[in-house]
Amino acid sequence: MIGSARTKKLQALTVALIFVGFICIDQWVKVWVKTHMALHESIRITDWFYITFIENNGMAFGMEFFDKFFLTGFRILAVLGVGYYIYWLIRRGVSWGYLICMAFIMTGAAGNIIDCLFYGLIFNNPPYPHVAQLVPFGEGYSTWFYGRVVDMFSFPLFEWDWPSWVPFVGGQHYLFFSYIFNVADACISCSVIALLLFFHKTLAVELGNKEVKTES
Repeated sequence: MIGSARTKKLQALTVALIFVGFICIDQWVKVWVKTHMALHESIRITDWFYITFIENNGMAFGMEFFDKFFLTGFRILAVLGVGYYIYWLIRRGVSWGYLICMAFIMTGAAGNIIDCLFYGLIFNNPPYPHVAQLVPFGEGYSTWFYGRVVDMFSFPLFEWDWPSWVPFVGGQHYLFFSYIFNVADACISCSVIALLLFFHKTLAVELGNKEVKTES
C-alpha cells in the first residue's frame, strides 16, 4: 500500500523519535548504573525484580558466541541494513506496527553498538567495590570495538529444586529467567516477539519478496 507524502513524513519522524529517544534512555540507564554501582552489585526492587550490574562481551542477555570484533562489526552492518530497509519500507508504504517494530530493532542494536565502540575508551575498570569513572578519551580499559556491554535488569520470577529422580537435572537448583539484560536488549526482544505474534503475515510476505499487505 502506497502511503501519502504526509504519512511517509510522519512515519520517518516517528522512526527518528524512537531511535533518538530510546538511545538516550538506554545510554542514561547504562551510564548511571556504571557510575553508581560496583560490578556485580545488586539492588533489590522487589522479590522478582533486581538491578544487577554486569558487563558482557557478547550478544543479548549476556550470551557469547563470536569474537568481539566480528560481533561489533556485524552489529554495525545490521543497523545500517535495517536502517536502509526502514527507508525502503517508508517509501513503499507499510503498516505502522510493522514499521515501529523495525525501528525498535534498529534502535536496540545501535544502543549496544555504542557500548562496544566507546565504553572501553571512556571508562576505567576499577576493582570491586569501587565504581567506574569517566576518563579522558582513549585512556579507558580497552580500545575501539572492544568495550563491554552494560546489563542491569534482572527478573528472577521463580526458582525451585528439581527432584532427584528427574533425568539430567535432578537435584539441581533452577532459576526461571536468570538472564540479565538492558533497555536495548528489551527493544530488540519485544519487537521480535511482536513481529512473530502480530505481523507474521507481513514477515512471510517480506521473506517471499511479494507486495506488502497492511495488517491491522
